[in-house]
Amino acid sequence: MSQAKHIRAPFDEETAKSLKAGDRVLISGTILAARDAAHKKMVETLDKGEKLPVDLEGQVVYYVGPSPAKPGHVIGSAGPTTSGRMDAYAPRLMACGLKGMIGKGYRKKEVVDAMEKYGVPYMAAVGGAGALIARTIKKYTVLAWPELGPEALAEMEVEDFPAVVVIDCEGNDYYEAGQKPYRKI
Repeated sequence: MSQAKHIRAPFDEETAKSLKAGDRVLISGTILAARDAAHKKMVETLDKGEKLPVDLEGQVVYYVGPSPAKPGHVIGSAGPTTSGRMDAYAPRLMACGLKGMIGKGYRKKEVVDAMEKYGVPYMAAVGGAGALIARTIKKYTVLAWPELGPEALAEMEVEDFPAVVVIDCEGNDYYEAGQKPYRKI
């Protein structure tokens, strides 16, 4: 198995395009945390012609709704949520500069087409490993819509956040490639 790539977030175009399906990555820097409700609010804000509470240029979003933090901890369990729930919103946010997405599961063709158009990779975090992933989160700050609780738009400082590139900017799909050798002809 190949060595994990150490990368920094937010992403520049070069970083986003350098990631290939199947790459293991360790992300350090700042990423956004947002789930369904925050994505809906962001698109509603854009539809009203208003400015988003955060500049999406170069940002990486983690589809997470963390559990409450225990005393002395930054965050509770922080496992990925199913990415398909953000598919209705993802192309619009990529058009606003979003440069990376982290979640779990498959993406619709329209999302993959937008990823190719805007040069955005999709990465998967391991489902069921939320307590371990939480250890990589050093700071968690709600940026907007605190009334959404764990679904609020937040910023997270991360150090060596583990993920696997599932779909790269060219549309190569690691889920598909990984299953291919095991399919009957």
